[in-house]
Amino acid sequence: MGIKSYNPYTPSRRNMTSSDFAEVTKKTPEKSLTTSLKKNAGRNNQGKITVRHHGGGNRRKYRIIDFKRNKDGIAAKVIGIEYDPNRTANIALIAYEDGTKAYILAPAGLTDGMTVMNGAEAEIRVGNCLPLANIPVGTMIHNIELYPGKGGQLVRSAGNAAQLMAKEGKYATLRLPSGEMRMVPINCRASIGQIGNGDHNLVKIGKAGRKRHMGIRPTVRGSVMNPNDHPHGGGEGKAPVGRPGPCTPWGKPALGLKTRKKNKQSNKLIVRRRNGKGIK
Repeated sequence: MGIKSYNPYTPSRRNMTSSDFAEVTKKTPEKSLTTSLKKNAGRNNQGKITVRHHGGGNRRKYRIIDFKRNKDGIAAKVIGIEYDPNRTANIALIAYEDGTKAYILAPAGLTDGMTVMNGAEAEIRVGNCLPLANIPVGTMIHNIELYPGKGGQLVRSAGNAAQLMAKEGKYATLRLPSGEMRMVPINCRASIGQIGNGDHNLVKIGKAGRKRHMGIRPTVRGSVMNPNDHPHGGGEGKAPVGRPGPCTPWGKPALGLKTRKKNKQSNKLIVRRRNGKGIK
């Protein structure tokens, strides 16, 4: 995948870039694997905004992705690589030998016509999915389960990969993209390889309207508001926050406050946090 730039025939085009979609080989989605996606613009069942800055955006269909990969022992052929508007990664349409079709996350290097397999007997090859117990130490993996049979929850966005560092007893130790070292049950499944579309983080949005197309509404800084609207507001000229630390519009501490529970159950499975410190 590469990055495409544009001639600066408008001010926004000067800095705008986009993907060249070189990996994508199939243009239209599989109708049987799509469903409608209802929008609520950040509102709950009472119509109150509970998540700000959501709303608008292009209409999208949701692609049903097979995160579980539990159809074992049956080879599947890759029909095509598709763009998915609901995630940063591309997806691959596969067809099993029994005729069943499914979408999976497309790893880098997976192309049309290749064969993928699920299950403990699968080879260590890009796109295959098997239990961590059957994967050699040092392998790069993605779409990792946290609980056996629940489906992949970790390492699912573009360009990401975790590394299997060790296997001991009931647990395998992984190094996640954040740098965190974490233990996961050894009978959980993971897919081999790094997720494709690795240049996604280099794309420059270029203009406000493109963000609106994604369904993201503007975010206004608290420091430019009036004091009755935000704790950071008011003052003559460019005023500081005027508090021990930055706050939300409702006066709660923000920007850097640790919100993870001290006695969270999974703390014992984290060997090293992403900041390089161990769990105390």
